[in-house]
Amino acid sequence: MVVDLSAPNLAKEMHVGHLRSTIIGDGVANVLTFLGDTVIRQNHVGDWGTQFGMLLAYLQEKPATSDELSDLENFYRAAKQRFDESEEFAERARGLVVKLQAGDAECLALWTRFKDISLSHCQETYERLNVKLTPADVMGESAYNDDLANVVNDLKASGLLVESNGAQCVFLEEFRTADDTPLPVIVQKAGGGYLYATTDLAAIRYRSKVLKADRVLYFVDQRQALHFQQVFEVARRAGFVHDGMQLEHMGFGTMNGADGRPFKTRDGGTVKLIDLLDEAEERAYTLVKEKNPEVAEAELRSIAKAVGISAVKYADLSKHRASDYSFNFDQMLSFEGNTAPYLLYAYTRVAGVFRKLGSAFDASKGQIVLAAPQEQELAARLAQFTETLNNVAEKGTPHVLCAYLYDLAGLFSSFYENCPILGAENPDQQQSRLRLAALTGRTLKQGLDLLGLETLERM
Repeated sequence: MVVDLSAPNLAKEMHVGHLRSTIIGDGVANVLTFLGDTVIRQNHVGDWGTQFGMLLAYLQEKPATSDELSDLENFYRAAKQRFDESEEFAERARGLVVKLQAGDAECLALWTRFKDISLSHCQETYERLNVKLTPADVMGESAYNDDLANVVNDLKASGLLVESNGAQCVFLEEFRTADDTPLPVIVQKAGGGYLYATTDLAAIRYRSKVLKADRVLYFVDQRQALHFQQVFEVARRAGFVHDGMQLEHMGFGTMNGADGRPFKTRDGGTVKLIDLLDEAEERAYTLVKEKNPEVAEAELRSIAKAVGISAVKYADLSKHRASDYSFNFDQMLSFEGNTAPYLLYAYTRVAGVFRKLGSAFDASKGQIVLAAPQEQELAARLAQFTETLNNVAEKGTPHVLCAYLYDLAGLFSSFYENCPILGAENPDQQQSRLRLAALTGRTLKQGLDLLGLETLERM
């Protein structure tokens, strides 16, 4: 099984628009792995194309130090300005793309330098987000470059290709415009260049023929739905997909600001993901310090990191992936409602029971007696954990797991308030309730781990 996730453009730093694909895809991949599937994560990064010609042209014009290149955002912005303002520069950039695609040694060396710097930025972000992507998972657009001509030739051999205004296209009868004009899938431009569809077809064939994937999940913005519908159908008709292979676009909505529009900086620019995480940690630090002024600074910082990052992730993961949502720090950092702080605190309450117990407890031995209604309701919900995970795996919807954990935390709270654990009526009742609490804690921790959220023993 292949999970296609994250896929940032390597010409610049990751921004908030990359958050959803990265964390939703990672959460679903975690669940699939936990359920026993063999999962291959693939990070289909944008590491090829016109933007790299633009960067190479600017680097030739203004040689940069490693420190200057490490600020990819400013370097990209300056190169883009030159590209937009100078036709001569733009033409040179396009020429460098051709040289890069042809394997020119100097261009490849500069391109590799850009790619390595950008991937190091990405890896720093992945580690802060506690997602399991590594450099070994990168399988970018460039990986398929040598196969693109073969894709076009094979489409031609299968009788699917039609030339339209000099471009090589596939027309599928079921895809038409509002005025009933056939919609083309363009795989080669009139000038000979290839497009995203060509690369996606090459990737599908690789995942089918080489990886032997039974199922491929694409965690990509739902605005790309038509693109994937067309590409999947072309791949099937061309024989690029083996029998029984499932191709599924797991589309997601947009993260918006308070104004209901796509999240931007005050001056209308894109928000760097790393800046968003920095602010989340600082806000969490202020909150945690107010509640625990006596805690040592190092521990405060550690707690704030877990709470801040978890709050950002959970606020996203708890929404249906197809929905748009408004980003709101105050809501996501609240200790009330369906939030990460609430769930992390719920887990610490369970951990606190066993700290107060003061001795090791073996939850694997003995029976759980469900006498009180609160015990019965909690146990019944615990029994639905595997069913919940199967639902997430089938539909690619981690919000289902979030809703389950929130419900479980609420049921534990009711159990905790109404069924004394350490103050139980007799030793047998205490042991039974300790086992139920231990099972709840283990389930909460497992669920939060699958979502990529770090649990804490105390807050």
